[in-house]
Amino acid sequence: MARLPLRSPLVAAWLFAAAFVIVVLIGVGGATRLTQSGLSITEWKPIHGVIPPTNDGEWQQEFAEYKKIPQFKQINPRMTVSEFKGIYWWEWTHRLLARGLGLVYVLGFAAFLLLKEIPGRLIWRCGALVGLVAFQGLVGWLMVKSGLEFRVAVAPEMLMFHLGMALLLLIGTVWTALEAAEGQMRWRGAPLPWRAAAAGFLGLVFLQCLLGALVAGNRAGLVYNDFPLMNGEFVPAIDWAKGVGYSFLHDQGLVQFMHRINAYLVLIYSVVFIVWMNQKANDDALRSTGTLAAVLVWAQAALGIATLVTVVNIWLALSHQILAVLLLILVTVLTWRVFRADRVFRTSGF
Repeated sequence: MARLPLRSPLVAAWLFAAAFVIVVLIGVGGATRLTQSGLSITEWKPIHGVIPPTNDGEWQQEFAEYKKIPQFKQINPRMTVSEFKGIYWWEWTHRLLARGLGLVYVLGFAAFLLLKEIPGRLIWRCGALVGLVAFQGLVGWLMVKSGLEFRVAVAPEMLMFHLGMALLLLIGTVWTALEAAEGQMRWRGAPLPWRAAAAGFLGLVFLQCLLGALVAGNRAGLVYNDFPLMNGEFVPAIDWAKGVGYSFLHDQGLVQFMHRINAYLVLIYSVVFIVWMNQKANDDALRSTGTLAAVLVWAQAALGIATLVTVVNIWLALSHQILAVLLLILVTVLTWRVFRADRVFRTSGF
């Protein structure tokens, strides 16, 4: 029986390719949301849904289904079939890419498993990624369904959940790809405080992405478009009438305030962590990765402010989302490198 490899550049390439598709998929998903196209397809047809309408009769039938939902009745009652096609193609492309991503994971996992190319310690991880892709498809449909009966858009908490699952999949994929490329760690890694600090950086960036999804889901970027205050106040007026939980998920002012406050935390944390790491680490690649991450954090903050003061210019908003994903990837790589660092940090302490 052939022995499983300890490392596999082929498996790493497969996973990095999958990560690239996720980035594209999130970008198309952002455009789908910004163009309010996400509810244009009102049914979940995992197989048959690959084929779009091919004639006028099928387009009329698809449009008739869209006319039944609140978004059409309250937001787009004068929409024509030609205009409907514009939003339909965004959602159809998003779903097609999602199906393609599923195939990338399933077929790649099956092929490399049969070829005995996946390192033994990574088989369960790759299998978990495949399961996460399948679950993400279900979450995506539940998100769409949340906007078909009583709302004119998807529920903000479901949008946050959907993006959060995609980002967890992205983090897990990049991390596993790095493991496949480099092989099993033969040493103890960085001291625990450094690993905890790096994981804290990653956690803050991930949380900021989730809060960004809440801002997008509530269209909270369309209010309080001054900076650094919010309508001249540090804390905006918040409606607590429907309960604390509801306000944290749905109040536009509170949602945007949380996004701003966590952004300040990410900015401060990134500078302190990277400056301290550059003083204590003697690995040039690690220091360079950290410095680039800090620069991207500040660039992302500037882009976020520009998006806000322009009342969500679509190109700025889309760039803001894509840069957030790229930043998350870079901080994932940084965290992985810190976890594997051996005799990199000076012994004088954290």
